[in-house]
Amino acid sequence: MAIGFDYGTANCSVAHIDNNQMREIALYGTDQTVPSTISAPNAETISEYLYRHYQITPCTEIGENLLRLAIRNNEEEGWDVLPEDVCFGKEALAQYLADPKEVYYVKSPKSFLGAMGLSPMQLAFFEDLVCAMMANIKHRTELALGRDVSQTVIGRPVNFQGRGGDKSNEQAEGILRRAANRAGFRDVEFQFEPVAAGLEYEASLTQEQKVLVVDIGGGTTDCSMIAMGPQWVGRMDRQQTLLSHTGQLVGGNDLDIYIAFRQMMHPFGMGSTSITGKMHPTTQFWNAIAINDVQAQRQFYGRDNLPTLQMLLRDAAEPEKMARLLKVHQDSLGYAIIKEAENCKIALASAPSYGANLKVGDELLQLEIDTEQLAYAITNPMQKITALVEEAVAQAGCQPDAIFMTGGSARSPILQQAVRQVLPHVPMTHGNYFGSVTAGLARWANILFR
Repeated sequence: MAIGFDYGTANCSVAHIDNNQMREIALYGTDQTVPSTISAPNAETISEYLYRHYQITPCTEIGENLLRLAIRNNEEEGWDVLPEDVCFGKEALAQYLADPKEVYYVKSPKSFLGAMGLSPMQLAFFEDLVCAMMANIKHRTELALGRDVSQTVIGRPVNFQGRGGDKSNEQAEGILRRAANRAGFRDVEFQFEPVAAGLEYEASLTQEQKVLVVDIGGGTTDCSMIAMGPQWVGRMDRQQTLLSHTGQLVGGNDLDIYIAFRQMMHPFGMGSTSITGKMHPTTQFWNAIAINDVQAQRQFYGRDNLPTLQMLLRDAAEPEKMARLLKVHQDSLGYAIIKEAENCKIALASAPSYGANLKVGDELLQLEIDTEQLAYAITNPMQKITALVEEAVAQAGCQPDAIFMTGGSARSPILQQAVRQVLPHVPMTHGNYFGSVTAGLARWANILFR
């Protein structure tokens, strides 16, 4: 049986075609989406968890070395790896928020898959992370459907996050393919996420249109100009219909980071100075919350940064603020700050203001943020998104008949208005912001594997 699998930066979801009807699959109770998060007592737990409880073995010598190292380290620590030690989605976030310092937590592993300069052992570990998440989704899908699932079409962005261009894309897709195969998917194919979203929109058309699909995902934004209509539905060869593609490493996570950076980091010392009047380096505040940048996170949370933070605290004109930043380092609070920034983004899609709450040790910081402040905060990523829209239209050499918005962050009225300003006379529509890509992937899986 075949499914469409949206292994997203923000959320994961799956769907299949049943009696010519697209059906999303409930994975946790009635929830059809699972946040792309994973937690464990330590990093080593994940590799051993796959081996102990899923009988999933490495497919490379480096992976085998990683597993042996994980087992040895866990034995030395006296840690028996149990099935419940590894959590996913909302359970993973709850475990992390309950004790950030003692929990290994990763949000959006997909963000790191295209990163250049990673060691072979690091790449093998990311493969294990993805494999654990995919194995969990596959298991829950099979429980929901009551049958084995061995074929899948996985969505991918036009360009993964990473500075290596085609090399980043090849690395990331390779990790996803190997992880899916190890998780038990025999046949694995890929489809661009904006194209998949377009396939779902196309199913509703009664006439031919040129449609600009704007997919603002968790890690990337992709724009595709696609010729759509009844004559193309169900056809495998769609090369003629793909008029242009643009994509960049800017998405919902970037919006969250910019909201946190520009509206939430001042109580932690950003913008303040030392007693001699020297401004504190902004990189410390950025790196603390740049959850999609491996190097930035290493630089802030590494042991080598602790003396620097202690020096900044000692010399600070407002030491209470820098003490909070030191607490962020000590308790690994970056993800908690970003989660509150995400809550702010979601709330301001339908409300004029939001009261943010940031817990730092025993202290509760309360900040009021309105839509005007939000618009200022996300100016940089918003400009990148509108540039992608302009580039997609220029590449296609024609104006679209419609704009189809999809992806969780596409719900933002601010981003919608920004896209409208680029194409003011083109009607804008949307489907299921979270489900259009998944539905399109299911339709493509049904075509490929029927």
